[in-house]
Amino acid sequence: MHIRYEVEDRIATLTLNRPEVANAQNMALLDELDTAWTRAAQDEEVKVIVLRAEGKHFSAGHDLKDRWPAPNEITLEWIYGAETRRYLEYTLRWRNVPKPSIAAVQGRCIAGGLMLCWPCDLIVAAEDALFSDPVVTMGIGGVEYHGHTWELGPRKAKEILFTGRPLTAEEAEKVGMVNRVVPREELDAETRELAERIARMPAFGLRQAKRAVNQTLDVQGFYAAVQSVFDVHQTGHGNALSVSGYPILAKLDEMKEKLR
Repeated sequence: MHIRYEVEDRIATLTLNRPEVANAQNMALLDELDTAWTRAAQDEEVKVIVLRAEGKHFSAGHDLKDRWPAPNEITLEWIYGAETRRYLEYTLRWRNVPKPSIAAVQGRCIAGGLMLCWPCDLIVAAEDALFSDPVVTMGIGGVEYHGHTWELGPRKAKEILFTGRPLTAEEAEKVGMVNRVVPREELDAETRELAERIARMPAFGLRQAKRAVNQTLDVQGFYAAVQSVFDVHQTGHGNALSVSGYPILAKLDEMKEKLR
């Protein structure tokens, strides 16, 4: 099992449980995580959802060594379909679960890791947390759930994408991406305290407050933008397919090995 699911005091805790590979996301982990989100959403006893991770790092992103069932010849059409389901549809569904959610992030949160914490309503970060999206290195303009501009503002989003450098927890709090920064050893306790405080509020009021904020973002263009930029992302794959074997993947694998 790649996801641990626990419920206590009306709080569902979803735990990424692949610490031996820095919680890199293979197909099984994403499918299990989606099942856990759905379970928490449907459980009438659950009022708040917490997403956390075991180990040193929150998530090293997509597991590039995970080989999805694929045709002999990889095409852009196949990539588009596979990523629509597990990346775009999953993340948007998690974002719109009608219950407050909190991500607790420590260590590295790389590329696909952002697609786990950004759909959450609140983020509590450990002081050692580092957020990055280095996929421009692959010739792609950012991860599939392109929340960068909304989370960071346009200029900071461009800086992080153009340079590939990680954003510190302190920087993330300054731009409003992170709600709180706490010492690493207090991450779980602080996140739990926040979840318990929220869980004391009326469930319907929480649902309506979340819908009001998300609907406001959607009226401003969030939903349409994420859908549109997903198509832009796919042009990066189309370009990479012209280079036999995606040689840049080996380089990214080496980068991730250093985290383990």
